[in-house]
Amino acid sequence: MPELKPIRPGSQAPDFSAVNLATGDTVRFADFAGQVILLNIWATWCVPCEAEMPSIQRLHEALGDSGLKVLAVSVDVAEPDQVLEWVRDRNLTFDVLQDRTRRIEKLYQTTGVPESFVIDSGGVIMRWEIGDRDWDDAGRRALFRRLLGLSERANPLEDSS
Repeated sequence: MPELKPIRPGSQAPDFSAVNLATGDTVRFADFAGQVILLNIWATWCVPCEAEMPSIQRLHEALGDSGLKVLAVSVDVAEPDQVLEWVRDRNLTFDVLQDRTRRIEKLYQTTGVPESFVIDSGGVIMRWEIGDRDWDDAGRRALFRRLLGLSERANPLEDSS
């Protein structure tokens, strides 16, 4: 296994593989090269993870059509169908992946769940958020809008519809 480099804002996001729960296909982080990404590492049993999911969904709805890619990677060891049922019960429509090996936690040097990484189109980690967050926050929305090259004059909280 290659030596792990410290993860911090400014470092390159490590590649990983996980199963896309909607398709059953194994995907790699490298498959999303060139996209602005919110990478969220979470689990179904995590109460703070569940608390932040509605605001992640709203962020996806607001900026997904503008190019934001949400990748929510479950580290549950449960069967994929159980995680997918949890996702469907909450009407989440962004990409949900599962890493039953939990290798992503080592690669990203997480301390628990949830943890999120804001990654620019060059694959560079711009922010590392430990714990649940309000993704409706104006500052967070403005950061994504800047990374996506959207007008700064637009209201960062506006709906994309």
